[in-house]
Amino acid sequence: MNKINHNPDNLSRKENAGLILDFFHRLMMHHAMWFAEVRHQLGREKAWKILDEAWEKSYSIQIKRMAKILDFELEDDIPKPLMELPEETIKKLLEGMAVNWLANDGVWFQAVEFSRGMNDAKRCNDSCWAQFSPFEAWSIKRLLGLPENPGLEGLKTALNFRLYAFINKQSFAEETENSFVFRMNQCRVQDARKRKGLDDYPCKSGGLVEYTTFAEAIDSRIKTECICCPPDKHPEEYYCAWKFSI
Repeated sequence: MNKINHNPDNLSRKENAGLILDFFHRLMMHHAMWFAEVRHQLGREKAWKILDEAWEKSYSIQIKRMAKILDFELEDDIPKPLMELPEETIKKLLEGMAVNWLANDGVWFQAVEFSRGMNDAKRCNDSCWAQFSPFEAWSIKRLLGLPENPGLEGLKTALNFRLYAFINKQSFAEETENSFVFRMNQCRVQDARKRKGLDDYPCKSGGLVEYTTFAEAIDSRIKTECICCPPDKHPEEYYCAWKFSI
């Protein structure tokens, strides 16, 4: 972002707009840092309970203030203009936000890789998944009102609400009473590498963290087994496959 006037009372419209966006970034980072510190001090389970209360109150305060300033209506603390968008636009927005999340992940990975090397990038990536994956599971359970231990059906439902589910193609197979197999048939990252003639990105170390912690956060009884994940060989029909069982 370009540097702006040093007197906040003399900013141009463009400079003020940039400052507003910077405020959003600071708010987002402060929210994340509060959670990280509470988790560090009190442990993950207690931190999630506190996050549940803090986020609900904070969001309500924030959205009501924005509605008042920008003059839009709310319905159950959800902006009505957002709900009134065409269905096609809503779907594009959901996909766009998921793509932005993935792009952000890639930017962070490359920022570490280019400054510290691949080993540090993969180490940071796997550690990040160890925190984000159970958080996403917690967020989905909260959103859908899933019970504490929703079983394999709850896990299947939750997998369909991950950010990845809105940009990749996935499927379930070999379903039994006590297990099922989850396959990533199309992966935006791996497909892009394939188009460029590159080998698969070796994501198994991150995947083991990602899927194991996600499943356990949905239901602590669920066990995760990797069937295949790059750099493993895999069929043409999918890049990775994971077996979940109770």
